[in-house]
Amino acid sequence: MRLWPSRRTAALPDPPAENLPETEELLRSRVADVFAVREREIRGGVIVFRGTLSMAPARALDALTSRLAPFGYTPFLREDGDAVVLQAWPLPPAVMPRRITLNVVLFVLTCVSTLLAGGFFSGSPTFDRLRETSAIGWLISGTPFAATVLAILGIHEFGHYFAARSYRASVSLPYFIPAPPPIFLFGTMGAIIRMRSPARDRNSLFDIAAAGPLAGLAVAIPAMLIGLAWSSVMAAPAGGHVAFGNSLLMSALVHLRFGAVPAGMVVWTHPMADAAWAGFFVTALNLFPVGQLDGGRIAYALFGRRHRLVGQITIVATLLLGLVTGATNWFFWAALVTLMIGFSHQPPLDDITPLSPGRRAVGLACLLLFVLLLPPVPLAID
Repeated sequence: MRLWPSRRTAALPDPPAENLPETEELLRSRVADVFAVREREIRGGVIVFRGTLSMAPARALDALTSRLAPFGYTPFLREDGDAVVLQAWPLPPAVMPRRITLNVVLFVLTCVSTLLAGGFFSGSPTFDRLRETSAIGWLISGTPFAATVLAILGIHEFGHYFAARSYRASVSLPYFIPAPPPIFLFGTMGAIIRMRSPARDRNSLFDIAAAGPLAGLAVAIPAMLIGLAWSSVMAAPAGGHVAFGNSLLMSALVHLRFGAVPAGMVVWTHPMADAAWAGFFVTALNLFPVGQLDGGRIAYALFGRRHRLVGQITIVATLLLGLVTGATNWFFWAALVTLMIGFSHQPPLDDITPLSPGRRAVGLACLLLFVLLLPPVPLAID
């Protein structure tokens, strides 16, 4: 029997101090009117019951939570053949974070690092002139890029945050991750939030996961349209140049603005368009349907326990993309995701209630967005 929510079955919690057989019998009696127990087992500190529910899973979860919480246990439900498995995990209640000092410090540092990065992006005559005035002027010249990047990342993470809070989940404020340019081209490695409590069911898991990318794109797409409106077509620089690769969506937006770009000409993008490209790229990476990434959470909500196979197929496809295009960064990304993120995902408390049809449609649209946003070659030398 596989135990969850641990990522590996070896990571079982220590048994509580009280006598587990007595605790097992006590919990069984407490859930008897909700869950008819056929089999029971103790695995580490986890008490496992197998049987049938006497009511709908959503109602049963509320009842089971109220009955187990006084004893320090959290219920997890899933189907297994013709039965339901109830795992009682000795998990402490999640506590909402109170200190935000680190969040504020990291945000300020990311403001500085993205301003520095923005100084390397030209294309705005007004801000480009500031680079000739002073060091402060050079820093301020990065404002169009930095403000756009921070807006996309911030709205993305707050999309997760407010969706989680709407479900009363314990979640941190965003942690922005500064990165020194020009080593890190955009001056940031993104932002994250920490989920301190499991999702209630697949619907809430989906809402929390999808809210970030969709909210971020609600800023990134208008920013790209404005940035392209302020961009121009010019002759390609002599001696070649490094350009951001085009995704399907990016190609469509460029064609919408400029039509077919003549041979020997390039689109000289405004820094806002460069920042929006970064937003597209970060969103595409987050939508990889693997592990704990946003796309991995969406994949779990859509496909349940088959999400591991979806993630593994995605990594194989990523390696093939690197082979076909010669873009070696995809090998690095595949290795990073496999080794650092993995293919496991903590299930929701109620893993029985199915995803609603509307959410399923939006989830499939998110997978389509992943394809539309992903540039086959992120950086190209023309």
